[in-house]
Formats: sequence, structure tokens, C-alpha cells
Amino acid sequence: MPRQFLCPVFGSSLWLALILQSLISSAVTYRKPVSGGKRQSFLERTLILLDVNTRSPVKVLNDNFLSLQLDPSIIKDGWLDFLSSKRLVTLARGLSPAYLRFGGKRTDFLQFHNLKNLAKFRGPGPDYYLKNYEDDIVRSDFALDKQKGCKLASHPDMMLELQREKAAQMQQVLLKEQLSNIYSDVTLTARSLDKLYNFADCAGLHLILGLNALHRNPDNSWNTSSALSLLKYSAGKKYNISWELGNEPNSYRTMAALSVNSSRLAQDYSLLRTLLQSVRFYSRANLYGPNIGRPQKNAIMFLDGFMKNGGSVVDAVTWQHYYIDRRVTKVEDFLKTRLLDTLSEQITKVLKIVQTRAPEKRVWLGGVGPAWAGGTNNLSDTFAAGFLWLNTLGIAAAHGIDVVLRHSFFDYGYNHLVDQHFNPLPDYWLSLLFKRLVGPRVLAVHVAGLQRKPRPGRVIRDKLRIYAHCTSFHNHDYVKGSITIYIINLHRSRKKIKLAGTLRNKTVHQYLLQPFGTNGLHSMSVQLNGEPLRMVDNETFPELKPRTLRAGRTIAMPPVSIGFYVIKNINAYACRR
Repeated sequence: MPRQFLCPVFGSSLWLALILQSLISSAVTYRKPVSGGKRQSFLERTLILLDVNTRSPVKVLNDNFLSLQLDPSIIKDGWLDFLSSKRLVTLARGLSPAYLRFGGKRTDFLQFHNLKNLAKFRGPGPDYYLKNYEDDIVRSDFALDKQKGCKLASHPDMMLELQREKAAQMQQVLLKEQLSNIYSDVTLTARSLDKLYNFADCAGLHLILGLNALHRNPDNSWNTSSALSLLKYSAGKKYNISWELGNEPNSYRTMAALSVNSSRLAQDYSLLRTLLQSVRFYSRANLYGPNIGRPQKNAIMFLDGFMKNGGSVVDAVTWQHYYIDRRVTKVEDFLKTRLLDTLSEQITKVLKIVQTRAPEKRVWLGGVGPAWAGGTNNLSDTFAAGFLWLNTLGIAAAHGIDVVLRHSFFDYGYNHLVDQHFNPLPDYWLSLLFKRLVGPRVLAVHVAGLQRKPRPGRVIRDKLRIYAHCTSFHNHDYVKGSITIYIINLHRSRKKIKLAGTLRNKTVHQYLLQPFGTNGLHSMSVQLNGEPLRMVDNETFPELKPRTLRAGRTIAMPPVSIGFYVIKNINAYACRR
């Protein structure tokens, strides 16, 4: 984790003097008797002092900083037919504005077919649902074409139950493919693309569509036939889409026994850019890549070669990160600080290459999740995973990563934000609060740890992670100039935080997230300031009520919890414009 944001940062001795002056003033006015008749001063009781530089932001991110991903496996397991669900669209709309990346492991096995006879390519076959429900879906598809605006549906419970049963069976097939690195082809029909775009458009998400980079000619050049057909169809529909080519190209030899080196992929991207320019509607469309995997040695070398050989044709450089593999079985693994810090190390490697080869390029974390291979049941879909997710957002923002795409909004596995009953999981509520409270302007945090018997070189920072941004301008409950601080407490004990300097004596709105129920960190439910969070109905979110902390009050973070704190009346210069 970058020291300049989490360690005590005393820009000058003046800042330290101001802090001490504030403490001395508080100590004079606040005393509390302790046993033995002795009085304990404020200096001795305070654990953390917190201030924020409100003069100017250290980074300014994309308005769509927190964004989403859907894996093409959603075509194979049948859930694509249900993206028109009113509830799913409502939940996705809650996280807008955002990008929706349609990509993942199966991107490079995706083939587009603009077919007239849809019944032949409906997916698993007519036995997928009871015959009458299959007919209902076909009829409803044609009916959708006659409607204007968003095409939403309410699906019968029986249909959803049958879908969940079939998806559970397909999940085993998909997982076997991923573990064996042997993938079957995925057919994207025109009808499927219509459904996908309808979902993104209705939810206020901008679709980024991944094209198959493994569709190649005998001379190993990229075969553009499927991509060109897809582009022409999408242009005819006037679909506003951005594009990318391939997924984790550094792993092609393992996945498909086919090698595509970095210079060849850079040529393919140049070809795709030419292809986009040849289709008038997409002549100015954005292009992202190369979507390398976790930046270890081979991936880093691939990225360097890609950027060196013409990869700067992309509008943003993308890469992916997963914290742990699916063999992890203990909740404690999600709380290890050395695990949380791995992301900072990976970001540093990627930024070094991009800043050397194309310093003007933005960098995106193009796919991130708590665990690899679909995640781990009862871990990556529980409250415990929220620490990794918020840590990802905080570290990425502090480094200036422009966009973070969460894998995944909804599909198979256990890394998703919404489960197969269309209920939000803990990471969804965390993401919703982040979207509503946290703006794209990142502020420098100054933290000082005061302990009664300080140990040399030891400041409370590893398990207490603090980040600050200007409050989102989209949130009309707060005027411009407000600041949002978000805090992760990984300690097994309560921690006290005193706002000092420019934050001193300001009114604070607290949004405290803790697990709800008896399962503790394994819980799949969340409470906000003590109240459980549940959807009111398919179109209505619960009210996210803050708790007001009076001016000057110390923030008390409960053990293993997450909190968002909005400083209301600070009128920060960095956040006024």
C-alpha cells in the first residue's frame, strides 16, 4: 500500500505543530478520571489522528471508476435470457454511471452469427425449460421488438426455478473447462446481442464488447470475419459500444496451444482500429486492451512488448488481478494485510511500463475479483470479501488507476455482486454506497498514530486503511465541497479515530457496514448503522440513512468493519469545482 496515503505524511513541521496544538487544546478541555485517582489525558487515549489535504486532489479518476463485468459464460448457462428482469436492471442501474465489460476467459471462444432462424441457436436446447415456457420466451422476444425504450420483464417463479437448476448443472461444466483450460465455443447470436445491449442501455451502463483474438488465419494473422459481421450488425442497430480484443493473451499457449506474441497482438489491435474506422458509426469508438493477466514476469514482458510495438493505439491500457485461488478455505485469508498489499505491488509494475512507453495513456484494472476460477463458496460471496473489494478501490484510486471493472455483476460462481435469486450480496451494498458517496477526486490522507508506549517504526496503519475523496457530485444530499472518507478496520478490536486539522469540529455523517445475522464474516447479509439492508421491491432500494456524529466527536470503528464518513460542512477547495 502506498505510504504517501496511509503512513503519517507530515508535509512540513507546520502540519505536525498544528496537530499538537489541536491536541493540547483538546487535552485542556477534556479530562476523564481513571482508577487510582489519576487523570488520563486525551493524548494518552487517542489512537489515530486523521487529516486530509483539502487544497487540491492528488488524482482525478474517471466518473465511471467503479464499473462492472459480465462473463460470456452467461450465454452458455442461460442467464442471458433473464437480463431483462426488472429487478436485475434496477440493481445494475443503482451502480451507474459505469462501464459494462462483456468479456472474460471465454472471450476468445466467442463467435458471432447474425442468423435468421433463432431457434437453432437458442443455447442448451428445447429441454432447457418446460416447453410452454420456452414458447413464452420466444413469443416475448418478438414482442420486445414492438416496444419502445427499455424492454423489461417479470419472469414466473417456475421459470426461474428451472433456470437455477439448469445453471447449477452448467456451472460444473464451466468450472471443469476453466480448471482444465479446455474451452468449448460460445455462439453470440444477433438476438443475444440485442438482449445484452438492452440490459446495458436500460441500466445506464456503457457496453464494452470483447472480440475473439484466437480466431486466426493459417498464417497466424487475426481473422476479422466474425468481428466485421458483428460491427456491421451493431452499427446498423446504432449500438453505442466500445471494443477490446482478446483476454489474457499472455496465457494463450496454455489455453489453446496457440502462441500470439506481443508484437503480433499489437498488429491485430492496429488492424481492429482500421476496421472500426471503416465502419462509419464506430470510426471514433474507443478501443481498450491488451487485458493481460496478473502482471507476473511473463505478463509484464508481454505488456512491455505490446506497448513498444504499437500498442499505444488503445485508448486505455487494461490488465487483470485476482487476489487468491479457489483453494482458500479460511475467512482469515481474506483479512491478511500482505494479501491486500499485493495489488499495490502489481499496480506499480504496470504503471512503470505504461509511463515509460506511453505516459499519456490511462490505465484500467480491466477485471478484478476476490478469488480466481469463479471464487469460493461461502467466502468470496460473503461480508469477508468486502475488505478485499474496498481495499482494491482505495489502492487503485490512490495510484490513479482510472477505472476498476468488478468481475462480476451477475453470473456463475461466487465472485458476483448479485446472486441467482436476484438478491444483492454484501459487495453489492458496498459498491452502492461507494457509488453514492465517493467521487472521482482523490485526496491525500495524513495519519498519525499516537500510542501510550510507541514502538519504534510501528504506526497503526496495516490493519486500519483510510482513504479520502471528494464526495460524489451526483449525490444531491451533499453540497459541493464535502469530503468522503472510507475506512477498513481489520483489527479484532475497536479503533478510535480523531479528526484533526482541517477536519476538526466538523459534522460527520456515518455509514457503518457490518455483517448481519449470526454467521459473522460468513454472512451474506449486511447491516447499515444497525439496520439490515434489503430491497423494498423489484424497483425500490432501501433508504441508506446516515447516523449523524456531532462536531468534534471521535469516530469509533468496531472490529472488522467498514465505514464511510461524509464531512459535511468543510467546504473543501479541492471539492468545490
